[in-house]
Amino acid sequence: MEQKEDQLDRETFSCSICLDLLKDPVTIPCGHSYCMNCIKTHWNQEAQKGIHSCPQCRETLTPRPILKKNTMLAALVEQLKKTGLQAADHCYAGPEDVACDFCTGRKLKAIKSCLVCLASYCEKHLQPHYDSATFKKHKLVEPSKNLQENICSRHDEVMKMFCRTDQKCICYLCSVDEHKGHDTVSAAAERTERQRELEVRREEIQQRIQDREKDVKLLQQEVEAINHSADKTVEDSEKIFTELIRLIQKRSSDVKQQIRSQQETEVSRVKELQEKLEQEITELKRKDAELKQLSNTEDHNQFLHNYPSLSALSESTHSSSINIRPLRYFEDVTAAVSELRDKLQDILRDTWTNISLTLTEVEVLLSEPEPKSRAGFLKYACKITLDPDTAHRYLLLSEENRKVTVMDQHQSYSSHPDRFTECFQVLSSESLTGCCYWEVERRAKVAYIAVSYKNISRAGNGSGFGYNNKSWSLYCYQRKYEFWHKKMSTSISGPGSSRVGVYLDHRAGLLSFYSVSKTMTLLHRVQTTFTQPLHAGLWVFNFADTAEIGKLKKAKPFRIKS
Repeated sequence: MEQKEDQLDRETFSCSICLDLLKDPVTIPCGHSYCMNCIKTHWNQEAQKGIHSCPQCRETLTPRPILKKNTMLAALVEQLKKTGLQAADHCYAGPEDVACDFCTGRKLKAIKSCLVCLASYCEKHLQPHYDSATFKKHKLVEPSKNLQENICSRHDEVMKMFCRTDQKCICYLCSVDEHKGHDTVSAAAERTERQRELEVRREEIQQRIQDREKDVKLLQQEVEAINHSADKTVEDSEKIFTELIRLIQKRSSDVKQQIRSQQETEVSRVKELQEKLEQEITELKRKDAELKQLSNTEDHNQFLHNYPSLSALSESTHSSSINIRPLRYFEDVTAAVSELRDKLQDILRDTWTNISLTLTEVEVLLSEPEPKSRAGFLKYACKITLDPDTAHRYLLLSEENRKVTVMDQHQSYSSHPDRFTECFQVLSSESLTGCCYWEVERRAKVAYIAVSYKNISRAGNGSGFGYNNKSWSLYCYQRKYEFWHKKMSTSISGPGSSRVGVYLDHRAGLLSFYSVSKTMTLLHRVQTTFTQPLHAGLWVFNFADTAEIGKLKKAKPFRIKS
């Protein structure tokens, strides 16, 4: 009797849409109550029809009612939960549960499904499978909603066979009908074999998991090492720069002190001389007054008597001993300090380039593996434009500075220290670090496709790409290839193609050249150490010959030939 009352209470306070206890209960004008979200969802679906109705009594409600939580119902539901009846509710099947096929009314959750009966059972209805010998050979599994998938749609029989020829489950009638003559076995036998394969796969996966967990630990240690190294380097760098600043401040103080000391000495000397001159002036003025008085004496005897003693003058300070240099006192010191500043700026600029490059080359992880398809290379495609300030005067740049053409006369380029004056060459505007990929389309009998440091020589025989230690180039002559570096060449065999792909992994010191056509063929690979950022370079020879940095787009994968 108590169980029936519990069930009655539960049904009374259940939402007729989700069949669960009310959550945030609301009561609509017709008097029925629902979960707020359930009725909102129901009305949102009905909104397309322009009506709002009660799911139970079908009463049409216009306009759409404004929903407010029924606080009394909410309190009753909470009280019902506290009585422990909610625990019993877990035994009933919800929308996501597998329901017992033999329960009437509100169905309980199934705890097992039978692959022979093709039905699911709650604890009560499953008991005969345990008690009766009739069901001893039945296969019980975890509750499943897909039992009907075990029924042959053609013969309405349980599919207990497996066709290895067609790789699908079949029933016995299928094995003697449309699958006659095929390699068929029992589903259990196939399962046993696949189970063995599965276990092998699991072992492989578990081993990979262990390997990856070790890798993760190593990477974590790497992170800690990187952080420690970075913190230590920051600390050391700050100390070094502080010492450098302190040294400069000390030198500034020394210069200031020396200037002030010299200033005091020179001013003292000038003032001493100034005092002597002022005393001489006073003496001369006094002598002049006496001579004037003597000049006005009318007594000739008196005049002649006093003249010898008054006419004698004291030794004069010669003006030639005073060396005046207008506006040229300590300016030489300023010039010397300015020269020091300029030298420090040059040193800091050059040193900073090395520091910056060193930072970019910090090996945190293993370098990226070289791609195996053109689509893989295109992930590293970079936009490259040619720098007009480096182009030889016989080269014309076009196509947004991606194409170079040899002309028969000088182009109107301004003077620039970066311009090549010997070879018909040009460098890219962009500096290349990290992983980069680009392609060059050539319409030239002879062309060099290169990478180079920015500080390569601009003049002389050693300025050509590949003819020094600051550039690496692929020489292309019709169907012939050569690789050049430090004036040394390496002959290369490969298919002739007007398009060459260049892959650079700066950090790994990897440079690869590919012939690009229907397939990508590796022409040459260099493994070295790059100490500066690189620039793409082109070197063409003959009049009207052209070479162009291609615009790269996504493409289907190409097969790589080693």
